[in-house]
Amino acid sequence: MTSVQQKIDRSRDLSQPLEKLGPDETLKANSDQLRGTIAAGLAEELTAAVPGDDIKLMKFHGLYQQDDRDIRDERRRQKLEPAYTFMARVRLPGGVCSPSQWLKLDELGRAYAGDTLRLTTRQTFQLHRVRKQNLRATIQGLRDVLLDTKAACGDDARGVMCSVNPLLSKLHAEVYALAKAASDHAIPKTGAYREIWYGEERTELSGPEEPLYGRTYMPRKFKIGFVIPPSNDIDVYAQDLGFIAIASGGRLEGFNIAIGGGMGRTDQAPKTYPRLADVIGFVAADKVLEVCDAVMQVQRDYGDRLDRGRARFKYTIDDKGLDWIKAEIEARLGFSLSPARPYEFTTNGDPIGWTRGEDGKEHCTLFIENGRVIGTVMEGLRAIANIHKGTFRVTPNQNLIIADIAPEARPDIERVMKEFGLDRLNKASALRLNSMACVALPTCGLAMAESERYLPDLVGKIEKILAAHHLEDEPITIRMTGCPNGCARPYIGEIALTGRAPGKYNLYLGGGFHGQRLNKMVLENVGEATILDMLGKIIEQFAKDRLSGERFGDFAIRAGFAAEVKEGRHFND
Repeated sequence: MTSVQQKIDRSRDLSQPLEKLGPDETLKANSDQLRGTIAAGLAEELTAAVPGDDIKLMKFHGLYQQDDRDIRDERRRQKLEPAYTFMARVRLPGGVCSPSQWLKLDELGRAYAGDTLRLTTRQTFQLHRVRKQNLRATIQGLRDVLLDTKAACGDDARGVMCSVNPLLSKLHAEVYALAKAASDHAIPKTGAYREIWYGEERTELSGPEEPLYGRTYMPRKFKIGFVIPPSNDIDVYAQDLGFIAIASGGRLEGFNIAIGGGMGRTDQAPKTYPRLADVIGFVAADKVLEVCDAVMQVQRDYGDRLDRGRARFKYTIDDKGLDWIKAEIEARLGFSLSPARPYEFTTNGDPIGWTRGEDGKEHCTLFIENGRVIGTVMEGLRAIANIHKGTFRVTPNQNLIIADIAPEARPDIERVMKEFGLDRLNKASALRLNSMACVALPTCGLAMAESERYLPDLVGKIEKILAAHHLEDEPITIRMTGCPNGCARPYIGEIALTGRAPGKYNLYLGGGFHGQRLNKMVLENVGEATILDMLGKIIEQFAKDRLSGERFGDFAIRAGFAAEVKEGRHFND
């Protein structure tokens, strides 16, 4: 730690809450470092929920309290409480897991989570519908294979993402190691997790329990990602802090630093908006953890603690000014960032199918529609995990790579894939292969419309329009969420829909094919018929008038269907 950084840290008494705190900040400050009364709530037998505000603290433990909204009204009529269960999100830096870890997740999914697993847009697993009485068994089961749910949710550094390009074996291994180190470095240090879920005794400490986070943690969630050009699979411009790998001859030289990305917005609240990150400079690879500390400290100290709607880092940057924020980061680093170095992205999709890495290992990327592992897909992947000697990699697009397969082992993997029909997953249309949806109904409490359960049907109807114009092989990114929060990163899709009400969506067009540009809303609060009519007209003109190699999102702007986003980085420009 530099003397400048030590001086800045000493200037703040992190053992005390800030002078002005909103309700959620006060809750954190008085939570005894995220312990609250969670343990007592878990023991409460009169309800399937955790009473009071402890459900907010449980997010820091990777847990969301939810209920089955399909039967909420019926239970209300029967004067029953909602059908409460929990979602447990695993911390899995870079999406890499071993076959033994996969088998444990499969076991827990079958035992406690409705016979399913959900791959997420942040390269990890979610277990839904876990009952309160099964939470400890679930978390202790994860511990058996060195997994946990720490900081997978909450106002902290969320799961750290990392590109999964299997072709660049050595470079990926180096960048992945840094992503994992950043994840381990940035998670909360409180003993609350061990005490509540593992039954360990509290240990008295001589210093602060949270030297970085203090008593109030971050103002809101903070997302970190590492990307390896030319693939922007993690959508680095959607991260609060992004590390863009700069390599020469396959050797990592360092990272361009991008700050201030974020997808969330609120309908009818113009002060909220999605924003793309700004690249502010370059650092050597050995400075990664120092950069994490410095950037997080700036957001910790200057992020909005009163208005949670304006508490993400993107708003701090826009309120203070990018130059001011950069100078503050450099002051805490004790050195100036070097000028950003050239790089290029060409896609944010996944290389579906078989590839061979530079180390000679084989890799197979399977399309997992909307990340839902269930039925014969779950059975097939369990069978593969029982014979696989390599790794699995969850992609940022909710797909799965069966990775690091020795060439002589490929026939056995292919045999199991064929036996369970996994070989047919990748035969979907180009549109479907580039589709992504959040979970939404029935479990997400924020959802206003369907997403995961509806997008496959909508894609089928759009496929027919594309086929009528001989565009069935055209890759177009389409993303859907059940609310405007943006968990599936919709605001950078070429086509995107965000839920407004049952059966009603906002339609956005014109996002960049490799995540470099926000899209624009073109229809508000409309149903399927209106959406398909609009897309039909645009697709027909796209087939007739597109330029050679022109992407759908670029055409939507050029043809005037979506007003071009200005050079500024956020939605309201």
